[in-house]
Amino acid sequence: MLKKRVITALLGFPLLIITVWFDEPLPWFTILVAIWGLVAVFEFYRLVAVSEVPSLTGFGLLWTLLFVLSPYCPYELTIPILLTSAIALPLVWLVLRPQKEGAFLGWVWTVAGILYVGWLLSFLVALRLDAGRNWVFFALFTTFGSDTAAFFVGRALGRHRLALNISPNKTWEGAIAGVVGAIIVSLLFTLRTPLNLPLGYGQAVLLGLLVSVFGQFGDLAESLLKRNMGVKESGKMIPGHGGFLDRMDSVVFAGIVVYLYYIFVIL
Repeated sequence: MLKKRVITALLGFPLLIITVWFDEPLPWFTILVAIWGLVAVFEFYRLVAVSEVPSLTGFGLLWTLLFVLSPYCPYELTIPILLTSAIALPLVWLVLRPQKEGAFLGWVWTVAGILYVGWLLSFLVALRLDAGRNWVFFALFTTFGSDTAAFFVGRALGRHRLALNISPNKTWEGAIAGVVGAIIVSLLFTLRTPLNLPLGYGQAVLLGLLVSVFGQFGDLAESLLKRNMGVKESGKMIPGHGGFLDRMDSVVFAGIVVYLYYIFVIL
């Protein structure tokens, strides 16, 4: 398991760097996020299907894609239209369907998948467009630093369970190590390198802390979903890492935190 995890990370890491770094002749990072989002929301609806809830998968896939691409359009126009249509259209369709059993739950899960995957992933696309590649690298690398430190320290030293009823393998020792790992990585972005960001040491520590804490909450939220659905992983498409939905849990929260910090503090 660990060997597969490391090999997959080593193979996928260069691809991720390339897609973030280059935005010509195509917006490669946006394309990657769009593909990731479509597969992730498909896995989401497949998990929901375990409970025999009739979610609208096709509609969810399309609106997830529209949300991911929404940063390319004016926010004040696009987001209200997408939110309103995402809520109203599937509800209308489910009301008109002859089969009414479980219809309202189907609407809830349809909208939940769109917002959880599509809208949250759109912040990463917006971060690349508005702030530039270095801020995307910050969000990704600090998340990886947090996850890696939490994983290895939790395995080696973990004794006190963090959330036994949600994710029994997570520990307080691992969570604290995750925060430290994120802060260390974030401080690297204050150095004079091609990845330098206009952050002071205090800002880097604070932002690294926020990324790790919210990222770990995102991880627990996805674990709660899987536990409620009675599955261990959302899929098996990424050897050693599970599914695409499994790998976006902490990253999307990191993207939101970094984007909001950039908009309200840096600008």
